[in-house]
Amino acid sequence: MKELELKYLKSLAKQYPTIALASTEIINLQAILNLPKGTEHFLTDLHGEYEHFNHVLKNGSGSVRGKIDEEFGNTLSTKDKKSLATLIYYPQEKLEIIMQEEDYIEDWYKITLHRLVQITKRVSSKYTRSKVRKALPKDFAYIIEELITERAEIQDKEAYYNEIIHTIIRIGRAQDFIIALCNLVQRLVIDHLHIVGDIYDRGPGPHIIMDTLRQYHSVDIQWGNHDIVWMGAASGQLACIATVLRMSARYANLDILEDGYGINLIPLATFAMETYANTNCNTFAIKYNTDYNTKDLSLDMKMHKAIAMIQFKLEGQVIMRRPEFGMENRLLLDKIDYEHKTVVVDGHTYEMNDLDFPTVNPENPYELTPEESQLMERLRQAFMRCEKLQEHIRFLFAKGSLYKIYNSNLLYHGCVPVDENGNFVKVNVYGKEYAGKELYDVLENYARKGFYSTEDLSEKEKGQDIMWYIWSSPNSPVFGKDKMTTFERYFINDKESHVETKTAYYRLQDDESVINKILEEFGLTVENSHIINGHVPVELKKGESPMKCGGRLLVIDGGFSRAYQGKTGIAGYTLIANSHGMRLVAHEPFESMEASIRLESDIFSDNTMVEISPARKMVADTDIGTELKESIQQLEKLLKAYREGTIIEKGV
Repeated sequence: MKELELKYLKSLAKQYPTIALASTEIINLQAILNLPKGTEHFLTDLHGEYEHFNHVLKNGSGSVRGKIDEEFGNTLSTKDKKSLATLIYYPQEKLEIIMQEEDYIEDWYKITLHRLVQITKRVSSKYTRSKVRKALPKDFAYIIEELITERAEIQDKEAYYNEIIHTIIRIGRAQDFIIALCNLVQRLVIDHLHIVGDIYDRGPGPHIIMDTLRQYHSVDIQWGNHDIVWMGAASGQLACIATVLRMSARYANLDILEDGYGINLIPLATFAMETYANTNCNTFAIKYNTDYNTKDLSLDMKMHKAIAMIQFKLEGQVIMRRPEFGMENRLLLDKIDYEHKTVVVDGHTYEMNDLDFPTVNPENPYELTPEESQLMERLRQAFMRCEKLQEHIRFLFAKGSLYKIYNSNLLYHGCVPVDENGNFVKVNVYGKEYAGKELYDVLENYARKGFYSTEDLSEKEKGQDIMWYIWSSPNSPVFGKDKMTTFERYFINDKESHVETKTAYYRLQDDESVINKILEEFGLTVENSHIINGHVPVELKKGESPMKCGGRLLVIDGGFSRAYQGKTGIAGYTLIANSHGMRLVAHEPFESMEASIRLESDIFSDNTMVEISPARKMVADTDIGTELKESIQQLEKLLKAYREGTIIEKGV
């Protein structure tokens, strides 16, 4: 036996010091391999729509209702099934309504508790008892375990189980017990959650989504462009901070920063009121919904313009100090002709609708005024000292990455940069060229340095600028367009200048050779593998399909964000992968949590099977299964070492 292997086995022996303990673990792991694989839930492009997100999370994109149908079949009416499903999604809120409407509450408790116990048995059936036990709510763990391990054929215990439920009702614990069971069903129906990017921007509650994800039992995140710009802002990168503030102002979401994160925006408001007091801000309209207080409109427009002008300056500074980014075509402040009121963009001259820029020096347009510099330093400190924001971004780094390989699926938010022939584009990153998987890896490495590095400040600054680059570069794997026309959309009426052309990746999504090349680049076999992608909304209204290349590539952004729903015609796609196969779920627009509870309405509207497994997939067929098999092999080597006397049992 090699010395290194012996050293490892001796370390393993500390955990399993006897033949009996090692043998028991082998038996346990071998048994787990033969359980059905857990259900994976894929969501993307949440864009702060926390109520919609919470509902989809609670119903498991129809998984809860599916379990109810499986368990009760025709023994429950459709109305009763809808009522039970709504109770599972929103137990506290639904109980309040039932308490007011139900005349025979004890009978309702009894029926409901029995039904919930049945559905809990079903959703827990694919897990080991140990895993279920860990998921049980502490207050009711013993009682729930007794009830869900009941066997109908054990007649002698029928009275025992009935008495448990009777006593729960009698001592006034029925409501708490119902809530505990409902939350357990939600917990067990989905084994693992994938968020394929863009938690932030546009919608009102990205911070609420982040709080929810931090409490979720098993999750990974693939960073989207809107996530990475917030990550850059939290690291202190000034252009990212200005971008986050501008978008929050544009979508009337400054309260996310003020109330959600406690970031003081009074300095920005004061600066905007003073500097832009007599400035035309008409082109900086606010996109607001019905709950926006329009008394703030004039100030918000001033803040919007103030931070936008700062953003354009700061972006110019990044582009000039990082010529290797190759983004000189986005330097536009110096292309303005104030006399003729025009600007030159990509060789074309366009009329400008606004030249009222009190802080721009035409001789040095990218220089911040002293007041702007002071403001941005105060904001930088506020972002970096915001404990809640820092916690959320650390969570994104801990649970996230630019891509993930999971159970033969390649997950990424945007694209893999390729040319028109499907070849990987070589991208200059600080003097060295990278393409394909290597490009993803080096960009992620620099992003992590930008947030975490404390020793090499030069590398930290490079990493922070890379986060801005990932947000906006044509060569970024999470942007995927030839340019970001923010400046043009504000200042040029000619919509020809607003066009952002998607990169070649999006024109080659049905090219099998390109999709196969990408899968192979990331180490996946072509057969039985998929790419799961978000970022670009699927316009169902125009006949687009989320399934590309015969289902090998799945684009599951269908419009969670309300801003996209008129364009897409739906309210988002989600994906479910379980032991039977994969199915896409197209969602109807979500009205509100209150409407879902009151009307007992659900929002999944259409299921499309992507793939049906010829044989049911088991844990042995998953990445976890591969790890368990390796553990079994090592334990069997330990067992052999014990029996040969190479390693001596302890405590025998």
